[in-house]
Amino acid sequence: MSSDVTRTGLAGVKADREALVGAVAGRRNGHTAGGRGEQPMVPKAEFGSYYGKPVLNRPVWKSTEIAGYLFLGGLAGASSVLAAGADLTGRPALARAAKTGAATAGALSLAALVKDLGRPARFLNMLRTFKPTSPMSVGSWLLAGYVPAAGVAAASALTGRAGRLGAAATAGAAGLGPLVASYTAALIADTAVPAWHDGHRQMPFVFAGSAAAAAGGLGLVAAPPGEAGPARQLAAFGALTELAAAQRMEREIGMVAEPYKTGRAGRLMRAGEVLTVAGLVGSQLGRRHRVVTAASGLALLAASAATRFGIFHAGLQSADDPKYTVVPQRQRRAGCEAPQAV
Repeated sequence: MSSDVTRTGLAGVKADREALVGAVAGRRNGHTAGGRGEQPMVPKAEFGSYYGKPVLNRPVWKSTEIAGYLFLGGLAGASSVLAAGADLTGRPALARAAKTGAATAGALSLAALVKDLGRPARFLNMLRTFKPTSPMSVGSWLLAGYVPAAGVAAASALTGRAGRLGAAATAGAAGLGPLVASYTAALIADTAVPAWHDGHRQMPFVFAGSAAAAAGGLGLVAAPPGEAGPARQLAAFGALTELAAAQRMEREIGMVAEPYKTGRAGRLMRAGEVLTVAGLVGSQLGRRHRVVTAASGLALLAASAATRFGIFHAGLQSADDPKYTVVPQRQRRAGCEAPQAV
């Protein structure tokens, strides 16, 4: 007996790739006589890792040193910008407070970095070369130039001496200030930690906004109400920028944003949002009340610190759970391998 061969195979014979697995007698239109549909022979693939172990090594940074370093650096850089603006607009009390805050925060930020490194020699070793592609190398040189300038500017403002030198130092610190306030975003986004790396587009805006809000808050606390106008404006700009950038970041990074909403990081981020809104509203409505203005400034400072610590702990949480590394990688790979429409 022979069968006719056609383009689709043997006439009257169903190709193997079209055969239904688990077919039983009496099935019609994909259903069995009992009404049950076709049962898959292979279970749907689900995410898993090697014995459930993390794919990444958890960062060994300590929150006190590194999260504090992120906060203090931002406060210092933005305060130098505020100080220069206060000088230009004839607000000596605000300028003096901002310069003092910038110098203090910058020195503490550098101290926190050195403590995390273990000994000062390691920081000095990073100054032996300059690598524009390394955020750590760029940041080390920024701090090496910024901290002395901020210190000289503050010393001149407090003592009333060396006016020209103090003015030059103020200008230098203000020029480096925006970079000091935001380069730490590039520093953490340059790692493989999912919650940090995947948000690399918005993270600099979050950091810059948080820094501006903190510097404005410091000005509201330390300066008399009559000179607090620039601090109030900077705080409003920073708070709105931070809130908008953080919301956009969480939308764009998808499931990797979960650590920002859960656990310790989630609590810190929510506290930061509430304090930011409270400080923003209080600073605008309580302009004539010294106590309300100062309380609003403290709220903005606390909000910036909570945000930086929240971002730090969100990174640790995302590194501990392998799904935040593997699932986005598979999604990106699937997107690259999908056929392109002509």
